Amino acid sequence: MIPVQGYAGLTVAVLGLGRTGRAAAAALAAGDAHPVVWDDSLTAREAAEAEGFEVRNLTKPAAFEGVAALIVSPGIPHLFPAPHPVIAAAWDADVPVDNDIGLFFRSFATTEWEEFDTAPRVIAVTGSNGKSTTAALIHHILVENGRPSQLAGNIGRGVLDIEPAHDGEVVVLELSSYQTDLARSLTPDVAVWTNLSPDHLDRHGGFGGYFAAKRRLFAEGGPDRAVIGVDETEGRYIANQLSEGPGDDRVIRVSSGQKLVGQGWSVFARKGFLSEYRKGRQVGSIDLRGIRGLPGAHNHQNACAAYAACRTLGLGPKGIEAAMQTYPGLPHRSQVVAEKDGVIFVNDSKATNVDSAAKALQAFAKIRWICGGLQKEGGLDGLLPYLDHVAKAYVIGREAEDFARQLTGAEAEVCGTMDVAVARATADAMPGDVVLLAPAAASFDQYDNFEKRGEDFIRCVTGG
Repeated sequence: MIPVQGYAGLTVAVLGLGRTGRAAAAALAAGDAHPVVWDDSLTAREAAEAEGFEVRNLTKPAAFEGVAALIVSPGIPHLFPAPHPVIAAAWDADVPVDNDIGLFFRSFATTEWEEFDTAPRVIAVTGSNGKSTTAALIHHILVENGRPSQLAGNIGRGVLDIEPAHDGEVVVLELSSYQTDLARSLTPDVAVWTNLSPDHLDRHGGFGGYFAAKRRLFAEGGPDRAVIGVDETEGRYIANQLSEGPGDDRVIRVSSGQKLVGQGWSVFARKGFLSEYRKGRQVGSIDLRGIRGLPGAHNHQNACAAYAACRTLGLGPKGIEAAMQTYPGLPHRSQVVAEKDGVIFVNDSKATNVDSAAKALQAFAKIRWICGGLQKEGGLDGLLPYLDHVAKAYVIGREAEDFARQLTGAEAEVCGTMDVAVARATADAMPGDVVLLAPAAASFDQYDNFEKRGEDFIRCVTGG
């Protein structure tokens, strides 16, 4: 646990008592603060009280008297579509509002670091798609090369729940827009931007607000190094904002599909080959095509970002390549779960929006595509250019019929449930086909989360 610094002897309120909120309350207590907690759920409040936390009704008048700060869990809206009433009350009482990420960055460094030979470092990864894979891949590469590392944030453990840093350790954080938007302190040593596509627009008041939330990781803290995916306009904008000129190697530009030229530092992938250039010369390369845990151009972009981040820490290309070869992939993200009679079954349940599903469709040549669920704003037009990779779509979910109607140019069968979709796809598949779950939709019409949906797919495929 990371004891929170700066609030010793003070009362700090915590709103939201899921994993993040409970960890924040415990870390505040470990730093000699007095946490008072609240959640809209009676069950969550009772559980917190049973753990020994003081529950205070933060919705009542004068609830913020004597409170030094309010710490908010990431799932609670603080601006759009409307601020939670407790957050609005904190504003009215002039109580600073923060989150666990802000607490982490103000508390991670300690006086014990003065005794270390090598100061610990933090790599923070954000973006719309691929940030989980990129963060996990960086962590995997570090561990495989003998560098102590912890993985936390929007993946793995909560940031305040990790262990205090060891000499030379690298903490890798995956940060969502919900986390970067509110944190009052954002000071990573290396910040990584994978890409940007529309998502969570209701929470951020539109695409501009979503971009602004992500951009804070680079604008607020001024990382020593920035790894920026430049395949979208927003990434090119950030790279330009951070760079002082053509040869500024504090900014590493990353691309999947285009060769990056110039005197700066760049890492790009084309036709399955990763190349690193510095000052106009190639200094490293990796053949990504045979790495089973990183299939497709979207994963090659993740590989470039992870490679670049690890290079900033002094790791060599050969050590990075060897680690990539052993990367197993993440559950529910291009996860190969079985191979039967020449047919590969891939679980990409995390492809919850059109852009991530489109990337999954580009990764394979002949696909039996299981898709559908709770559609997000914008429709499915972004998928249409990639349907030539789809032999047939098998549509699940409450909106299956409407979903199928939008897939013009591809044969689509309304299946409704995962059991039916997997059975039909398996029966139709021939050697060389890939049965791919890449829903392009949220899971909440049939499942609690995308993990449950992916687990159901695995059950149907393996019979487990």
